[in-house]
Amino acid sequence: MTAIKHALQRDIFTPNDERLLGIVNVCKAGKKKKNCFLCATVTIERPVQVKVVKVKKSDKGDFYKRQQTWELRDLTVVDAKDASKENPEFDLHFEKIYRWLASSTAEKNCFISCIWKLNQRYLRKKVEFVNVSSQLLEESVPSGESQSVAGGDEDALDDYQELSTREEQDIESMMEMCEYAISNAEAFAEKLFKELQVLDGANIQSIMASEKQVNILMQLLDEALGEVDTIEGKLSSYEEMLQSVKEQMDQISQSNRLIQISNTNNGKLLDEIQFLVNYMDLSKGHIRALQDGDLTSSKGIEACINASEALLQCMNVALRPGHEKLLSVKQQQQMFTDLRDTFARRLTNHLNNVFVHQGHDQSSTLSQHTAELTLPKHSPLHRDLLRYAKLMEWLKNTHREKYEGLSRTYVDYMSRLYEREIKDFFEVAKIKMAGTSKEAKNKFATLPRKESTLKQEPESLHGSSGKLTGSTSSLNKLTVQGSNSRRSQSSSLLDMGNMSASDLDVADRTKFDKIFEQVLSELEPLCLAEQDFISKFFKLQQHQTVMPPLAQPETEELDGSTASRIPPQNDHRHSSSEKDMVRLMMNKIFQSIETELNSLIALGDKIDSFHSLYMLVKMSHHVWTAENVDPASFLSTTLGNVLVTVKRNFDKCILGQIRQMEEVKIPKKTKVGILPFVTAFEEFAELAETIFRNAERRGDLDKAYVKLIKAVFVNVEKVANESQKTPRDVVMMENFHHIFSTLSRLKISCLDAEKREAKHKYTDHLQSYVINSLGQPLEKLNHFFEGVESRVAQGVREDEVSYQLAFNKQELRKVIKEYPGKEVKKGLDNLYKKVDKHLCEEESLLQVVWHSMQDEFIRQYKHFEDLIGRCYPGSGITMEFTIQDVLEYFSSIAQSH
Repeated sequence: MTAIKHALQRDIFTPNDERLLGIVNVCKAGKKKKNCFLCATVTIERPVQVKVVKVKKSDKGDFYKRQQTWELRDLTVVDAKDASKENPEFDLHFEKIYRWLASSTAEKNCFISCIWKLNQRYLRKKVEFVNVSSQLLEESVPSGESQSVAGGDEDALDDYQELSTREEQDIESMMEMCEYAISNAEAFAEKLFKELQVLDGANIQSIMASEKQVNILMQLLDEALGEVDTIEGKLSSYEEMLQSVKEQMDQISQSNRLIQISNTNNGKLLDEIQFLVNYMDLSKGHIRALQDGDLTSSKGIEACINASEALLQCMNVALRPGHEKLLSVKQQQQMFTDLRDTFARRLTNHLNNVFVHQGHDQSSTLSQHTAELTLPKHSPLHRDLLRYAKLMEWLKNTHREKYEGLSRTYVDYMSRLYEREIKDFFEVAKIKMAGTSKEAKNKFATLPRKESTLKQEPESLHGSSGKLTGSTSSLNKLTVQGSNSRRSQSSSLLDMGNMSASDLDVADRTKFDKIFEQVLSELEPLCLAEQDFISKFFKLQQHQTVMPPLAQPETEELDGSTASRIPPQNDHRHSSSEKDMVRLMMNKIFQSIETELNSLIALGDKIDSFHSLYMLVKMSHHVWTAENVDPASFLSTTLGNVLVTVKRNFDKCILGQIRQMEEVKIPKKTKVGILPFVTAFEEFAELAETIFRNAERRGDLDKAYVKLIKAVFVNVEKVANESQKTPRDVVMMENFHHIFSTLSRLKISCLDAEKREAKHKYTDHLQSYVINSLGQPLEKLNHFFEGVESRVAQGVREDEVSYQLAFNKQELRKVIKEYPGKEVKKGLDNLYKKVDKHLCEEESLLQVVWHSMQDEFIRQYKHFEDLIGRCYPGSGITMEFTIQDVLEYFSSIAQSH
C-alpha cells in the first residue's frame, strides 16, 4: 500500500500541486468487484482545498488515472454501518449516496479517521459521522501542536520543504565519500555522529577564547552608561527653563484666540447688517412711485412697475433666524405692508375707472354704422391696458381679492359693451340677410314660433326653398296643373309659398353665404383677440392641448339642448384652474354670441331651408380652424355648440325633402313625365356639390345623399304604380334615365351603387315597354305564331304543324295577307304617335325608344320567318314586306314627325 501511495503521489497528485494524506482500496458495494482507490488530498497553495478523489487503474496499461473528484465541503454524512463489529462497508453522502466496500476494516477506519481530522482542521463543517466508534473520532489538539494524519506527521507535512539543488549536491558528494553509506546505513550514521561531536568541541573552544574580548566590551558599556547619566542631568535643567516659556506662550495663544473670535463675530454682524440693508431697503424713488406715481403715462407706469417689483422682492426676502425679532426689521416690514396696500388701492381704483369708462363708451357701436357689417376693433384698448399687465401680475401675487375684484369688474362692463356691439352687429346682418329693415323686422317677429306654425302661416318665409324644394301645398298645386307641359310644372314648382323665384335664386343664396361668412369672419378674430388679451392681461396660462375632432352627431343622437364640449383636464391643477377662469370670463363677456348665432341661423333656415347647407360648410370650416388654433378656446367651444344646431337644421331639411316626396300626388288624367322630386333632387345635388366642394364635413352630405336617393327610388316606384294615364314602364324608364344621367354627370362617388341600379331599372323598363308596345301592330300574326309555338311545345312535330286545321298553310296565308306593307306602316305610324303621347319632351327618349322598337320588330320578323321555314318547309310562303321595307317604314315615320 505504501508503494502504491508513493506512486499515486508522484504520478497524479504532485503534478496538480496536491498532497495525498489518506487512501483506501475500495469497490462498489453489491456490484461486480472493480477495485479502485479513494484518496483524501489537500492542495499545497493557500487557501487549502480538501478533496476526495476516486482513482482507477487504466485498462490499457499499468498507470493510474483520476476518475472522479468531490469537494470535502460537499460531504454531509459518513456512515460506517456498524460501530461495534468489523464491517468493511461504509457510505459517503455527497450530492447522492455512494456505497463502498473497503478491502479491510482497518483501511476503512484509517480513512474515516483521516476524513474526520481533515474536516476538523480545515473546514470546521458539521459532517455527521454515523455508526463510527468514538475512539476513531479523537479530540482536536490545540493550534500549534502536531496532529497525526493517517499515520503521518501533519506538522512535518506543513513544514515540509523540498531540498534545494545545492543541498542535493552536498548530500550526494558526502555519500560518495562514504561508499558504504547505502549498504551499511548504521556505520554511515555513526560516522556522521562522530563528525558532529568534533564540530561541537571546536565551537566550545572558540567561545572560551573570546572571553577576554567580552570583558573589554563590558567595560566600554559601563563608561557609556556614565555619559548617559550626565546628559540626562543637563536635559532636566533645560526642561525647567522651558517650562516658564511654555506658560507665557499659552497666555499669548489664549489672548490671540479671543481676538480671533471677536473679529469673526464682528464680521458676521457686518454681514447681517449688509444683508438687511441690501435686501430690505427700498429707495425713495420707488416709495414716491408707489405713493404718488402717475398711472396714465408710460414713464409713470414703468416707474410703478419697477417700484412694485422692488417692493415684492423686499417683502419676499428670506429672513434668517432671529431677524424677525429686530425692531427695525418689524418697522421696515410694516412700511412695506402699508406701501403695498396703498399702491394696490390706487391701482385698483385707476383700472376700475378705465373699465367703467370703456363700458359706458357707446361711440363705437354698430348702431351708427348700419351700412357696414363689421365689428369695432378693441385693439387700442387692449394695447393701452397691456401696459398694466405686469402690475396685474403683481396684484395677483400680493392682493388676490383685489385682483379677482378687478377681473369681475372688467367682465361686467365689457360684457355690456360687447352685448351692445354684438346685438347691433347681428341686427345689421339680419337686415342685410332679409333685404330691407322692414322685412327683417317682420321676419324677426316670427322667429320664436315653432316650425309647424310657420309652415301654416301664409306670410311665412319657410314655405319654399327656391325651385329646389317645395312644401306639400305646392306639390298639390302642381297636380292641379298636371295637364300642362313639364315646363309649366317646373314653373309652378317655383311659385311655392309667397316668395318668388327671383328672391330665392342662386344670387340670393350666394348673398346669404357671403353675409354668414362675414359674420363668422368678424366674430373669430374678435373672440381670439379678447381671449389672448385676457390671458396676457390677467396673467392666466393658456396651454394648447390635442383634442379629438369634433363629433358629427346624427339627428337621432341629438336632444333638445345644445351639446357642450368640455376640453380634457390638464394634469396640473393650477394651470387647469386658470384655464377654467379664462373660459368662465369669456363665457360671461360673450354670453350673447351663441344666442345671436342661433337666432341668425334660425332666420336663414326660415328664409330658405337650403341655407343650412351653406351654414354647415362655413361653420364646419371655422370650427376646424378654431380647433387648430386652440382646441380649448371659447371660440372653438361656442362654434362647436352652434355647429350642432346647424347640423340639426340640415337634417331637418333632408327630412323635409323626403316628406315632400312621400306627399306627391299625380292626377289620374295627367301625363306624369319627370317627377318634380326627381328634378328637385338633381338641382339639390348640383347645388350641394357646388357648396361642399373641398368641405371638411363631406360625410354629412354623403349620408344625406343616400337617404334622399333611397326616398327618390321608393317614391318613383310608388307614383309609377299609381299612374293611370302614363304606363308604369314609361314612368320608371324616364325617371330612372334622368336619375342615371344626373348621377353620371355629377360623379358622386358615394352613389355609384345607386347609379348602377338606376341604369339597370331604366334598361329593364325600356325593354319591357318596347316588348309590350310591339305586340299591337301585328296582333293577329302574333297570336297565330303563338299558337304554332304552343303546338310544338305540346309535342307536335314542327313539319306536322301545317296539318293542324287551325294552323294550316291556308290560314297562314290568310293572316299574312291581312298585313301588307301599307297596313304595317300605318300600324307603326299609329304606334309612333302613341309612344310620342306617352313620353315627355324633357327627357328626349322618343328616338331611343323608337330605335329599340325597330330592333325588336326586326327580331320578331326574323323569328316569324324562322318559324315559317321550320314549320312550313317548301311552302314558299313569305311575309308581304321585307326587312328593308321595315327599315324604311321606321325611318320615314321618324322623319315625318
